[in-house]
Amino acid sequence: MADPRPRVEYLAGFCCPLGGVAAGKPRVLCHGAEIFLSTGGEMVYVYDREGRLLIAVYKFPGQVWHLELLALRKVLYVLCARSGIYCLSLDQTTRSVSRDEEDGGDDQDREDGQVGEPPVPVIPVDPDSCVLPDASLHAFTVLDDTLVTLALGPTQWKMQLFERPSPGEDPRPGGQIGEVELSTCTPPAGSQGESAAPRFLPVLCCASPPGSRTPLGHSRSSEGVMLEGALFGLLFGADAALLESPVVLCGLPDGQLCCVIIKTLVTSMSAPGDPKALVKILHHLEEPVVFIGALRTEPLAEDMEDVHCDCLVALGHHGRTLAIKASWDEAGHLVPELREYSIPGPVLCAACDRSSHVYHSTSAGLRVVDLAQEGSPLDPTERDGAPGSLPPLLYPDNLGVGSLVTLCVSSSAPEGGAELLALSAKGRLMICHLDPHNEAPQSSRVTSAKAGKKIKQLLSGIGTVSERVSSLKKAVDQRDKALTCLNEVMNVSCALLSSREGPRPISCTISTTWSHLQLQDVLVATCLLENSSGFSLDRGWALCIQVLRSSRALDLDSAGSAITYTIPVDQLGPGGRREVTLPLGPGEDGALDLPVTVSCALFYSLREVVGRALTPQDPFKDPPSAECTPIVLPEQDGVCLPLSEHTVDMLQGLRFPSLGVPHTQALGPARDPIHTFLGTCRVPGSQPAGPESLRAKYLPPSVATIKVSAELLRAALGDSHAGVSLGCATLQWLLAENAAADIIKAQALSSVQGVAPDGTDVHLIIREATVTDLCPAGPIQAMEIQVESSSLANMCRAHHAIVGRLQTLLREVQTLRDRLCTEDEASSCATAQRLLQVYRRLRSPSLLLL
Repeated sequence: MADPRPRVEYLAGFCCPLGGVAAGKPRVLCHGAEIFLSTGGEMVYVYDREGRLLIAVYKFPGQVWHLELLALRKVLYVLCARSGIYCLSLDQTTRSVSRDEEDGGDDQDREDGQVGEPPVPVIPVDPDSCVLPDASLHAFTVLDDTLVTLALGPTQWKMQLFERPSPGEDPRPGGQIGEVELSTCTPPAGSQGESAAPRFLPVLCCASPPGSRTPLGHSRSSEGVMLEGALFGLLFGADAALLESPVVLCGLPDGQLCCVIIKTLVTSMSAPGDPKALVKILHHLEEPVVFIGALRTEPLAEDMEDVHCDCLVALGHHGRTLAIKASWDEAGHLVPELREYSIPGPVLCAACDRSSHVYHSTSAGLRVVDLAQEGSPLDPTERDGAPGSLPPLLYPDNLGVGSLVTLCVSSSAPEGGAELLALSAKGRLMICHLDPHNEAPQSSRVTSAKAGKKIKQLLSGIGTVSERVSSLKKAVDQRDKALTCLNEVMNVSCALLSSREGPRPISCTISTTWSHLQLQDVLVATCLLENSSGFSLDRGWALCIQVLRSSRALDLDSAGSAITYTIPVDQLGPGGRREVTLPLGPGEDGALDLPVTVSCALFYSLREVVGRALTPQDPFKDPPSAECTPIVLPEQDGVCLPLSEHTVDMLQGLRFPSLGVPHTQALGPARDPIHTFLGTCRVPGSQPAGPESLRAKYLPPSVATIKVSAELLRAALGDSHAGVSLGCATLQWLLAENAAADIIKAQALSSVQGVAPDGTDVHLIIREATVTDLCPAGPIQAMEIQVESSSLANMCRAHHAIVGRLQTLLREVQTLRDRLCTEDEASSCATAQRLLQVYRRLRSPSLLLL
């Protein structure tokens, strides 16, 4: 293409928000001398090009997203955000200013090109003008007798067809005549209710075969093209060509380019079939589609009058361009030729003229590319490829016009030239005249300059490719590193899952103790993570500790609560240790509900380590929007490997101030300041009147007794407690996990008085007892475990903890029973005798739970 500088004619300026008009929503249409303009707000302007003044200003209830003009019927369709489609009759549009006002307004516009306040009254659009109310509509197009809409559902785009009324009838669409769901979509965050407008809207374009009539009333600016028969058949199939059916092309924000045959979709309402067969995916640009159009790359023969487009074009937001054309292969068969190009982006708007030019605007200005091959199309030897092929590269030419947000090609352009109607980012309405006859006659110098420019662009492209290769190499390295991490995760998982019995290669030991923190005694848990395996726990691993609190003993309706702590491991090699300490209570209310279950697990985050490798950032593209970000990982984006579980009961939570155990002489649980104040105000010598003091004064302590066979206890304790009485050994066994276990063992105690977390006393007494009334053979020697406390709840908690320790006897019985079922006859006799002995001990009864 020759590179003439366009002649720019400014018509008027319109108010725009701070920072300029945003691309994507503004629209401009032209029919004759009338220009219909939306700047992306709530207004639609009708401007007279010849008189250079506004004719009418319409105000809609929301942001205007799209305009469609049926010129012969003088009807303007408007899509309003979150409202629906409105229909305005242009017959009633008259000039609302006098000729004198027109002259004044003309002079003002020509001086500064700005329209501050509209010189005509603003007409609020009647709500009855909404012919299709639907808050989910995002795009539409109008055919001769059909209204095509595209709505956004929760997970999919939906295309719907409605009957368009005939002239003179009610402008509201008739019944729905077709519907089909397109590909899945990812709605933007916060899409429920009143949400922000989407960054990108879908693009619809109607393509018709040569034999069909031109859509009634459509001007050149409307979204409709007519393709050559060969290209139409190759793109949409023989069915669409035989039916001579229009086809709706749809470009989605996720980059998908698909099509739907109108007549096939209408037929599917009476004979439903596979919905997927109604939608054909042509290509995927992998970036939001911002323009779909068609143009003519080959010159017309002398006997041809109708201009049919022979090339379909689609542009993505970041500059990826798709061109499809009918061509011939080496065997002489007609095949579709598809080429992808990359042009400077981001593309704000685009348009095609009646020849082979595509105009597109970026933030740097207006550019044009030529899709016609250089050389004579009638001489295949002078072409770079096969006859009818597309150029291998595109060379965008800068036209020297500032950034534009919407663009259309006027039908009143001179022969061989082009006339562009546009709105700039600063809100100025302008006409760009491109006349190739204005170029300089020195063609040889222009050709040399253009060749140098192309060489410069090629060298720049080589540098860009080199940088892109470095970026891709970095992405490959990230994926290799992610695969190495996943291999280590598999090794650790297999090592832990295969060692369910015996020592584990990675373990977590849990212990508890009382500590003094912030003027209060606090029960803390210490989790010791040990790595005895040959693998290293690197970045991505975390130790998850869950603390599950039981419901309150006296509140049957309350439920347990869980708190999870996540601690990054970060480089724990073989033989390494990591210690974590966390408080268990009491809480702010001074209560510690026991038992508390502490669970430890290893967690590996796939999203942190692998997610970045699956979605590498391309420095040559804008960050992906919410609508285009792919979901590469599920919600549960990690591997969880349980390590250990420990239950902290009342026996572990007891403190023994009388024994001098550290951290047991503190102030105890924090009291309510109001109760403290009231306590200081009591009359000296008076008694506290709280429920605890009344229970302690007038009611005896709650007592629970458990009797266990002495023989069974000696067998269970073995030689670990040799040299002490059975009562002392039993008390040491019950308090083995308490911090006072060593002191109790050193003093050989058989009874001890402790303090519960809430400050009440709990008394444990172990004494010998004789059971005489349960066995005919005579009395049975037993050990009596007695629990006393003024708090019924604490007595129940201590009783529950003791019973839990005695359940090991029941597990022994179950183990013997399982062995009896699996052994042979000789071995099973010995097992049966052992089982019988245990049953006799339990039946005697040596074990009594009261």
